[in-house]
Amino acid sequence: MKKIMILVNNDIWLYKLRKEIIKRLLEEGYEVYISVPNGEYVQTLVEWGCKFVETEVDRRGKNPLNDLSLFIHYIKILRKFKPDVILAYTIKPNLYGSLAGRILNIPYINNITGLGSGFIKESLMKRTLTILYKISLKNSYCVFFQNDSDRKLFESEKIVHDNNSELIPGSGVNLKEYKFKNFPEEGKITFNFIGRIMKDKGIDEYLECAKQIKENYPNTQFNVLGFVEKTQFHYQEILNNYHDKGYINYLGFQTDVKPFIEDSHCLIQPSHGGEGISNVLLESGALGRVLIASNIPGCRETIVYGENGYTFNAKDSGSLVEKIEMFINLPLDIKEKMGKNSRELIEREFNRDFVVSAYINKISQLIN
Repeated sequence: MKKIMILVNNDIWLYKLRKEIIKRLLEEGYEVYISVPNGEYVQTLVEWGCKFVETEVDRRGKNPLNDLSLFIHYIKILRKFKPDVILAYTIKPNLYGSLAGRILNIPYINNITGLGSGFIKESLMKRTLTILYKISLKNSYCVFFQNDSDRKLFESEKIVHDNNSELIPGSGVNLKEYKFKNFPEEGKITFNFIGRIMKDKGIDEYLECAKQIKENYPNTQFNVLGFVEKTQFHYQEILNNYHDKGYINYLGFQTDVKPFIEDSHCLIQPSHGGEGISNVLLESGALGRVLIASNIPGCRETIVYGENGYTFNAKDSGSLVEKIEMFINLPLDIKEKMGKNSRELIEREFNRDFVVSAYINKISQLIN
């Protein structure tokens, strides 16, 4: 039986974004190993038939000793289980898991799920990551990119080449799980921010706009869903303060965001950069909601300006306020039409079946 080893940094996103690929591999008779920190979804994946290999990954940590420990761990588990193919997602599994695969001569396929904050501006971090990517991805059988801007950047830095890179529509959306829903009654116009609470995700701009819009349009609601990154815990007090004053409705981390999307009219994604393709934009669009997002790679691909939403200048709260007001002042029938346009765009370009097929094709080429 052929073995596939999946390297990821989080069981939640492994389940939510990759479960269709895992099910397909299991159905086709592959032995699937998941190298991931232990979490609430691991047991479900094991019940499906996956083999669990516990792996601690410090997602945002910069301690080189921890990274070295992770690299050594990857070497050990790859030697022990001897997979036929490695599938790596997110930054550290891509860097250290791929390097381990290269050293051990095990074929690997990568997915650049986003460049992260380290690539947003020129810095020592960006230069270091560029060198590490060049070394780690040198022998990759295929590097999947979720947006063309990231792909061109890696090509310009000579990290990848045309013959070992391919563009896929993000993680895609399971259209059977995320079905179109009509707008809720417009008693109160509801906006969502869904994501990790941190500066680079644009939380400052969202909060500033929520305060300003609420003062001028009391019949609005600004939800915030997500956990505060432990490295930026000062936001907890700010969120609590804004919640108490009625500017936002802080709901914390939610395992299932679908009900909150269904009860909303619009998703706001004010990220500063580093996205692959924003999953919350895809999911909100699939449910038929209007999208407002920063005009950056990974966000703008999901929006046809004026048709299903608006883009605004990243880090510019004034630009965001302008787009929010444009949406608020639209007639209800136009808003509803924009929501339907979102669904049609997702169906046409971001069906998760496209992603599953791309993976199965590459794995079949390697193994057969």
